[in-house]
Amino acid sequence: MNVQSRVHAFLRATPLRYCFHLAKAHLGGSPQSDESVILARIVGQSPKTFLEFGFHPTEYNCIGLSDFRGLLVDGDATTVRLARSLLPKRIEVRESFIDLDNIKNLATHFPQLGVLSVDVDGNDYWFLQALLPVRPAVIVAEYNASFGLNPITVPYDLAFDRTAKHDSGWYHGASITALTKLCKTHDYKLVAVSAAGANAFFLPDASDIPELEPAQAYRENVLRNRWSRTTAKDQWERIKHMPFIEAP
Repeated sequence: MNVQSRVHAFLRATPLRYCFHLAKAHLGGSPQSDESVILARIVGQSPKTFLEFGFHPTEYNCIGLSDFRGLLVDGDATTVRLARSLLPKRIEVRESFIDLDNIKNLATHFPQLGVLSVDVDGNDYWFLQALLPVRPAVIVAEYNASFGLNPITVPYDLAFDRTAKHDSGWYHGASITALTKLCKTHDYKLVAVSAAGANAFFLPDASDIPELEPAQAYRENVLRNRWSRTTAKDQWERIKHMPFIEAP
């Protein structure tokens, strides 16, 4: 089956919102914010490989790494199907609902890992903790701006679903402070935060790029604030009664 036939077959079996993203892909995908710009600045001479957990085929953090081989992992079957119809063969796409038992096998997909990106809207802290021993050259981790600078994460839950946990959808992941403390235990430092206030970037301590403190780098989530017409402080008031674990 040629490319055109595959696209037509995909359109017949795909909801309208994915057809929109299919059209968007032909115009060129993008990261959520300025992630590509930041990665281009800090990636240096890292191995040309990336591993990204949680993605959309036309909007993922490593989309600008055009000369890298990659592995994208997501638990949504339709997302994976769309990705396989769109992305080049240098990028493998795998459908997998990840947990602490299978994530380490995925982490060894490449002998040397250039960029690790974790954005799963749930167990982000615990997955990053499991993956840090792989020693990626660059780490991109989504932080939850609704938690402010509190050094906290949600408890691990094998079946975590942020929409089921709290009706706001704001209870998930970990704060920028918690992620920074976790990365420091493996000799990584915070070096950048995306303009939209969603992703934090970490490099090994030996890097010559200056280290940032969470209080200096923190930004509220621009998109969340816009669609909800709230601030991070408002969001925290809605979810502060939920169970949290303080990062050591």
